[in-house]
Amino acid sequence: MAEAIEIYDDRLLAIVRPGASLQELANGVVHSEGPVYFHEDDCLVWSDAHGNRLLRWSPTDNVSVLRDPSDYQSGNYRDLEGRLVACSSGLRAIIRREDDDEWKILVDRYQGKRLNSPNDLVVKSDNTIWFTDPPYGITEPNQGYGGEQEQPGSYVYRFDPATGEIYPVVTDMVRPNGLAFSPDESLLYVSDTAGFNIPGGPHHIRVYEIVGDRHVKNGRVFCVIDPGQPDGFRVDEHGNIFTSSQDSVQVYAPDGTQLGKILIPQTSTNLTFGGKEGDRLFITAGHSLYAIDLNTRGVQL
Repeated sequence: MAEAIEIYDDRLLAIVRPGASLQELANGVVHSEGPVYFHEDDCLVWSDAHGNRLLRWSPTDNVSVLRDPSDYQSGNYRDLEGRLVACSSGLRAIIRREDDDEWKILVDRYQGKRLNSPNDLVVKSDNTIWFTDPPYGITEPNQGYGGEQEQPGSYVYRFDPATGEIYPVVTDMVRPNGLAFSPDESLLYVSDTAGFNIPGGPHHIRVYEIVGDRHVKNGRVFCVIDPGQPDGFRVDEHGNIFTSSQDSVQVYAPDGTQLGKILIPQTSTNLTFGGKEGDRLFITAGHSLYAIDLNTRGVQL
């Protein structure tokens, strides 16, 4: 097994390919974040979150700039029509790239007050957008344009672009950040990265049961991430959690057991599955973009 892998549970042996190696695909980024894969073009789009740019990588064209400035885009995803939807910490909004390549603000307020600074998002099978809204674009000078916080807390919202309906579904976290659904969408996982700048703050992933496709209940701590923060993460077809941390991508079974680590030379921030078979894990970390081939596939679009 490659040196890049630490195995704590034999279940990881079915996930990681023998001899798998970590590849650096790109570097020179200020702060790599928010990867999303487009199978139509075999390309990956990701954010230079602190450099205020949106980037594209492909095996044939290498790296190009898609948007500069990007209004401090962070998390990126695809909707059911294949359009890129994103969190703009600068605009304090969820935005979408239209078919004519113009960017449209989908939502930037709740109950008439501006959102904090949307950070990460996922699109559910009913095309609703679930996103986290910590204040980092307000409080951190390299993550947004600043401003005053208008919302009473940092929540996870459910937004329906078809109707414009928006409401908070998770209100009991300090700094919600990354999020993902289980393969059957019966569970919602959300990371809390308050430990980033709040002494003694949480650095864990919580899991909630989905109720009626619209609400959540019975939230509990799924796992505590150490060292570092569980910034962004993804779920594979078997329900395993792959999460960023300070030294690696940590892998957890659905029962919460840590299976092992994929060691990363820089602090990982986010990740996504892609490749033609959906079994390549793309990892944003520090100033770079990495990839490793696995024996499992992701469940996100």
